[in-house]
Amino acid sequence: MEDVVWRLLLLGAVVAAAVAVSWRRRHVRPAPTQPRTEVPAQLDRTDFSAPQSPWLVVVFTSATCATCGDVARKAAVLASREIVVQEVEYVRDRALHDKYRIDAVPATVIADADGVTRYGRLGPVSATDLWAAMARCRDPQLTTLQCGDVSEGG
Repeated sequence: MEDVVWRLLLLGAVVAAAVAVSWRRRHVRPAPTQPRTEVPAQLDRTDFSAPQSPWLVVVFTSATCATCGDVARKAAVLASREIVVQEVEYVRDRALHDKYRIDAVPATVIADADGVTRYGRLGPVSATDLWAAMARCRDPQLTTLQCGDVSEGG
């Protein structure tokens, strides 16, 4: 008889533990919202230098970002009569980071005269990839709106 009581107590403890685990799993808070990690699809060209220029290359950066300076230097080389390049640093230009909901840097955007994003990249970018994207954007033979991958993190 004593053996049956112990078995019932053990069974009760196992059932109670299973119920507790099940209840806990149902009441776990969801993970916090993750960053959007995408580039803006449209820019207001009047927010940036030389809005009349046919092309705009914007590099959203932060002073605390280890790779941002390298990306900004690579983009600066693209500057010409038809291409305006602008670095938008978080502390200096926080309003633009907020307006365009930039939550990851570096974020590189090539926009046309209407402000439509034709190329976007989050993270580091090679000079070759940046030059190639700009060349595709300026190629009159291309009829698509995008001249490169508008990345979501890579």
